[in-house]
Amino acid sequence: MNRQDKVAQGKVALVGAGPGDPELLTLKAVKAISQADVLLVDDLVNPDILEHARFGARIIHVGKRGGCQSTPQEFIERLMIAEARAGHFVVRLKGGDPFIFGRGGEERMHLLAAGIEVDVVNGISSGLAAPSSIGIPLTHRDWSQGAVFVTGHGKTVDANPDWAALAKLGMTLVIYMGVGRCGEIQQALLAGGKPASTPVAVIHAATSASQAQLVTTLGELSAAIADSRLASPSIIVIGDVVRCASQDTFHHLIPEPERIAG
Repeated sequence: MNRQDKVAQGKVALVGAGPGDPELLTLKAVKAISQADVLLVDDLVNPDILEHARFGARIIHVGKRGGCQSTPQEFIERLMIAEARAGHFVVRLKGGDPFIFGRGGEERMHLLAAGIEVDVVNGISSGLAAPSSIGIPLTHRDWSQGAVFVTGHGKTVDANPDWAALAKLGMTLVIYMGVGRCGEIQQALLAGGKPASTPVAVIHAATSASQAQLVTTLGELSAAIADSRLASPSIIVIGDVVRCASQDTFHHLIPEPERIAG
């Protein structure tokens, strides 16, 4: 590649659009969106965020949602490379954060292998925003000394989480893409020794106008979700920190906790 080709080449920014509320965008995300020649936009991105795009920018919707027809990942990667090689500044706009269950790591590696410059602009992940939206902290000195972010939907069967191991941790579990497999997850955690009385919150479409949520227990999780009809996209939070949730979210009575000594 000669010097002239290097000057002409565009680049790609993997930009996190946050959980839904446009006011939760970072300033750096707004700047990237406003400068983009081409935006490749996921389904979960709030359409209001596209108001920051400049006049004349091309907006291409590349849906990626579990359980629905999706744009093939390979096509998205080829399109980013082609547009960047044409000299364009490409923004790959993703719900939440591109590096937290957003395939950003895969895309960055493919782009770098093709010789494309890549920036990453973090966004607020739904795993942070969803619990906070109903008053749940992921850590609490009395109840949880850490949090684990985990997918409920592995790429393959072998890539699914080790629920038995996770059941034994004394930390908050934050599960993405878990509603469709909540029955399997519930049974696996119970079989691994997680008490049925463990508090659980399910938050749908966090920070958006259609947000809905419930608080229940691990033993009643599947029945509570079925009764509420909550669907994807939802975050499931499991652990004693759920006791901090706003009272109007409770689906069933949760017993008093045992606090961590010390």
